[in-house]
Formats: sequence, structure tokens, C-alpha cells
Amino acid sequence: MLQKYIANTLEELPVIAKDILSMHNKERIFILEGDMGAGKTTITKALCWQLGTTDNVCSPTFSIVNHYLSKEMGDIYHFDFYRINNEQEAFDIGFEEYIYSGSYCFIEWAERVINLLPSHYTIISIKEIEKDKREITIKINNSF
Repeated sequence: MLQKYIANTLEELPVIAKDILSMHNKERIFILEGDMGAGKTTITKALCWQLGTTDNVCSPTFSIVNHYLSKEMGDIYHFDFYRINNEQEAFDIGFEEYIYSGSYCFIEWAERVINLLPSHYTIISIKEIEKDKREITIKINNSF
């Protein structure tokens, strides 16, 4: 199944995030793809807000993982693997424990840990069309 959205403004992201989570309500692992500055963290903020967190959602570029809490959904983890040098670094921070915890996990730059990913996850691809306009495509990776 492939879904596409066009976000003309940032104000449209909460509605798109709500729809994504509704359509993929059983999913917990979300991979965010897109060029630097495409809006991976911005859509993650909208998704986390929809999940009920009141925490400050920001890029975990330097910390590698941020932990947010939702009263309704429990733990939410947000990863950014842009700065890791190899998969061992992700393994060393306990990535597999997070990923198999049953909690929501949003992963930026997942291609750097491809061998550590589960066989089933949802991919959110973000492509800049114009300065403030984004195409957001959702697809399921299911390699059972």
C-alpha cells in the first residue's frame, strides 16, 4: 500500500500525521527518509504530538536517540544515525532493545543501520518540491 500527501504548509502536518498514525495504527517502527533539511524531524514532531507527548521534540543528531513520553502511548524513541560511523555504534547504545520494545520508534538515516532493522516497518519519505512544499510518501516494508 502506498499513500501520498502534499504538505503546502507546516500547518498541514498535524492532519497528515494523524492520518498516517490512523492508517498504520498497528505499526511501531517508522523510518524517515529524505535529504538533509527535507523535514524528517519536523514530521516526527507532528507524529509525536499526535501520540500525545508534550516533550520538546528535537533532532537527536548529537545524542543519537531522544526519549519522549506520552501519557497515552508510553515511551517514544527518536533516532538520528547521521553521525554514526558503523552499525556497531547503534548496537552499543542498545538499539535492538529499543526497536523490539513495542514502543514507537522514529528513525532518521536508517540506511546506516540497515542490518539491525526488523523485517517489518513503515517508511515515510519526504521530498522537497518547492521551498515550503513537501511530498510525503508512506509505504510498508515487509520482508518476512
